[in-house]
Amino acid sequence: MSQYVNVPKSDLDEGQIRELEQYEIAQGPLSVLQQSVRNHSQVLISLRNNKKLLARVKAFDRHSNMVLENVKEMWTEVPKSKNKKPVHVRLASSHLSERPLHLENVPARRLGRPRASQHCLDIMPLL
Repeated sequence: MSQYVNVPKSDLDEGQIRELEQYEIAQGPLSVLQQSVRNHSQVLISLRNNKKLLARVKAFDRHSNMVLENVKEMWTEVPKSKNKKPVHVRLASSHLSERPLHLENVPARRLGRPRASQHCLDIMPLL
């Protein structure tokens, strides 16, 4: 399977492409999501709007689209202050039972089809 990594996909047949995709999911950056689906463990997802999602991944695809369950959305609220006095920062959160995560929530390049490497999506497994 790893022997197909440096071979152009146009030179591979359908079975070899399928093997290569399975290898990339098992060994590449998407392996964190695959382990989360198998172990029913939580992951922490950082979005571009400085929000974070703590959730269990139910399903995902190679474009980083995900179906999440038991989602807790977290963000930091900083009140606006006219004077330069210290302000209290509040950590806010909301709970959503099930939520699909689409690519419009993560940044991509302006033109062309987005690739997984172009997204600013940080996924961390929680042990």
